Amino acid sequence: MAGRTVRRTRSGESLSHDRTFLCRGRSALAGVLLAAVLAGCGTASGDTGIAVPTFPAEQSGAAQAGRAPIPIALPTDCVQLMDPEQAGALFGQVLGSVSVQSVRGVPEASVNRTERTACTYRAGGQAQAFGGARNSGPVLFQLNIGRYGDTASATRQWQLNTNAERGSATASRDITVGSVPGVLVERPDETTLALVYGVDTLTFILPVAAPGQTRSASETLPDLAQRIIPALTPTQPPSARPTPAAPPAPAPQAGTGAAGNARGTT
Repeated sequence: MAGRTVRRTRSGESLSHDRTFLCRGRSALAGVLLAAVLAGCGTASGDTGIAVPTFPAEQSGAAQAGRAPIPIALPTDCVQLMDPEQAGALFGQVLGSVSVQSVRGVPEASVNRTERTACTYRAGGQAQAFGGARNSGPVLFQLNIGRYGDTASATRQWQLNTNAERGSATASRDITVGSVPGVLVERPDETTLALVYGVDTLTFILPVAAPGQTRSASETLPDLAQRIIPALTPTQPPSARPTPAAPPAPAPQAGTGAAGNARGTT
């Protein structure tokens, strides 16, 4: 047999000493190559000229929890701001009966607005979804959010908007929600709360005919704002993030009976 010799044993054939020596030689050579590779790796990792990657603390925490970092942008889905079940609980609606419609606006370079999101919460929309009329129920409240390139642009636009709103109002007054400045504007058919928060302007609209109201608009609108503002804080650029408003009391549980029998108590 060319290239190797064999010797007979009781259990059969085995390799000769020449073959064993050849295998040991190959093993030794592999060991030398492996040592060289490891030595090269050790040199690279010790190079002080290679920058060590770092990650923001909040991103690291999110990664450890298995969640992606919160995008620096307005949420595209209003559910991320307030769940329909929470809205239903605040307005004393039947569990699972509130729907929310999200509409994305377009930027407006002339006023330095970069994004816009509009939210409409409706009573009965969820129950009517099976009949193909999901967003036809009565409006609980509406929310329009504009995001601007900087806080100065947001404040300037808020002042322009509120001055215009006051002109057609039956009554208006300055208020604060926590530390967030706002203007409450009353009309015969609705009440509006306009706020400026960091790089965002928020406009809440509460119809007088909104179902399930047991509180005045001056109580309901600030309560809604306190629940939604904290969700916007982590979506703003870090350099523009203001101090979040103090959180309100927990929302009541949504009712399980008729809408007229389940009322919010906060």
